[in-house]
Amino acid sequence: MAEVVFREATEKDLDQVAILVARLKRLNEEFDPLLKVSGKLEDSCREYMKKAIGSEDSLVIVAEHGGRIVGVLKAGYINRIFYDPPLEGQIQEFYILPQYRRMGIGKKMLEYAIEKLRHKVSFITVSFPSLNSIAVSFYERFGFRPIFSVYARETAEKTS
Repeated sequence: MAEVVFREATEKDLDQVAILVARLKRLNEEFDPLLKVSGKLEDSCREYMKKAIGSEDSLVIVAEHGGRIVGVLKAGYINRIFYDPPLEGQIQEFYILPQYRRMGIGKKMLEYAIEKLRHKVSFITVSFPSLNSIAVSFYERFGFRPIFSVYARETAEKTS
């Protein structure tokens, strides 16, 4: 197998990156009905990642194998006006194609992201569906621990 390269995403990666983020959102949908994806998912993912790539408020990293993007990690820089330190790095999206999992790519990609993020922040958080036990185990192996919980419930009325 050719080497997997980790690097920051560029605009030329946008189409492949947006597809991976859409796949992640579809995966998230399996964990809870409140994570039902929109009918405009692909367009929304493309616009979302277009804003993130090259932004000073985001870090977007890709795993590339033979010219194909096989993984993506997006982190944002979050201002914490009530806490010190005032800036956190938050991993918001992390997806690797199924056929590239369990090969150490996720570990190496996360290590690469942590190295990049530590230049701006002194701590990192991560956000993912609560019922994703694989993600819980993965991040705990890297020393992450829970600090906040987000609970949800449906309202009686549906909005369009």
